[in-house]
Amino acid sequence: MFFFFFRATPCASVAGVNEWLDRTCASLGMTHPTDVQIMTIPQIMEGRNVVGCAKTGSGKTAAFALPILQSLAVDPYGVYALVLTPARELAFQIADQFRIFGVGMGLQDAVVVGGCDMLEQSQQLSRRPHVVIGTPGRLSDLIERDPAIAKVFARTKFLVLDEADRLLESTFEDSLSVIFQHIPQERQLLLFSATLTQSLVELQGLLLHDAYCFQQKDASSTVQKLKEEYIFIPAKVKEAYLYHVLCKYVMAVSEESGEGHSKRKGGTNETSTVRSCIVFVGTCRRCNMIDLLLQELGIPVVSIHGNKPQRARLAALEQFRSRKRDILIATDVASRGLDIPSVDLVINLDLPTLPQDYVHRVGRTARAEREGRSLSLVSQYEVQLVQAIEKLTGKQMQGCEEIIEKEVLARLGTVYAAKRTAYLRLADY
Repeated sequence: MFFFFFRATPCASVAGVNEWLDRTCASLGMTHPTDVQIMTIPQIMEGRNVVGCAKTGSGKTAAFALPILQSLAVDPYGVYALVLTPARELAFQIADQFRIFGVGMGLQDAVVVGGCDMLEQSQQLSRRPHVVIGTPGRLSDLIERDPAIAKVFARTKFLVLDEADRLLESTFEDSLSVIFQHIPQERQLLLFSATLTQSLVELQGLLLHDAYCFQQKDASSTVQKLKEEYIFIPAKVKEAYLYHVLCKYVMAVSEESGEGHSKRKGGTNETSTVRSCIVFVGTCRRCNMIDLLLQELGIPVVSIHGNKPQRARLAALEQFRSRKRDILIATDVASRGLDIPSVDLVINLDLPTLPQDYVHRVGRTARAEREGRSLSLVSQYEVQLVQAIEKLTGKQMQGCEEIIEKEVLARLGTVYAAKRTAYLRLADY
C-alpha cells in the first residue's frame, strides 16, 4: 500500500538520496519521484525549513521521510524526529512508511495517539526511539503528566507537521503550545499539506521567512479526473437516496462478482464499475446511526469515527482496504492522508462546513491520476456550502441524472422502518 505518483526522473539523481535508500525505493517500485519529492527533498537535505503543498496521493510522506532517514543514518540517536498529525490512523500509516523505508537500518519508532495505553506509550518514549509519530493531544498529555517525557525531545532535529493546515487550527493550539516548549529551537520545521490555507501562509511569513515553499499548481482544487455530481433533495429523504445509490452502484457489483451479500433486502441487478465506496457524514452519532441503518437494510458496512475505540477503527480500515467490506461509513477522521488505493466512489451524505474538508474527502478517490467519482446529497440547508466549495475548487458540480426519484420513493417505507429500528439500537449504545 503506497501512495506515490511517479514521473520521469530517477530518484537518486534528482532527490539526492543515498544509494541504499535509492535501492529501497526501487524495490518498492519508486523509480521516478513526484514533483513534491523532486522540489522539497534537496531543500530538506540542505537543512532548510520547508513548506510543501501538494495534492493528495502525491507522495508527501516520502518527501519528508527519506531525507530524515538519510540524515539519521549519519548520526543516529533518539528522539531524532517528531512527526505530528491530526488523525490517529494517519499516524499509524506514517509509522508504517518509516519502517518500510528504514528497513535494514535498525530503525526504532513509537506511535503516540489517543485510544491506547498511556503507560505503555510513556515507556516507549523513555526508550528514546529514533522517530516519534503522534497526535498533539496525546503527546501533550504525556508531557504534562510526566516532566521526564519532555527531556527525550531535547535533541530532536526534525519537527514535521503533516496535514499542517489542520494542525494549525485552533483545536490543536493548546496542545502544540505545550509540545513546542520542549522542542529545540535549532531544529528543522517541515510542514506538508494538501491545501495551502491562510494560516500556513501567515506562518511561512512570520516564523519561516527563510523557508523554502513548494506549492503544486491547483493543489487546493479537486483532481482533474474526478467526476463531481450532486443530487438536490429534501433533508428528510437523504437516507432513502443513500440506500438507493448504494444498491444501484455498489451492491450490484458485489453480487455479480460472487461476493454474495445474500441477506441484502431490496437489491437490484444494475451493473456498475463501483467496487468500493466511502460515505462521509457529519458527526460520530450520525456515523453510528447510518452504520446501524445500512446493516438493518442488509448492506454490510464498516464505520470509523472519533468515538470508536482505536482497535476497532484500525480493524474497520483493514477490512475496507482488504475488500472484506466494500463500503466505509466515516466522519472526517478518514478524509485526510489515509492510503486507501482504490476508492471508486465518495458519497457526501452530509457536506462539510469547511470547503477544504470537501477537497480532502473527494481526494480519497481518483488518486494517482486514476478516474473517480464523488456524489453529494445536498439538502435545502446546504446550498451555501456547495457555493463555497465551488468557489474554492473553481469547478461546478454537475447534477446527477441517473437517480430516478420514483425508484427511490418506492423504497421509502422500507428505509423508514429500518431507520426506526436503527434509532432504537442506537439508544442502547
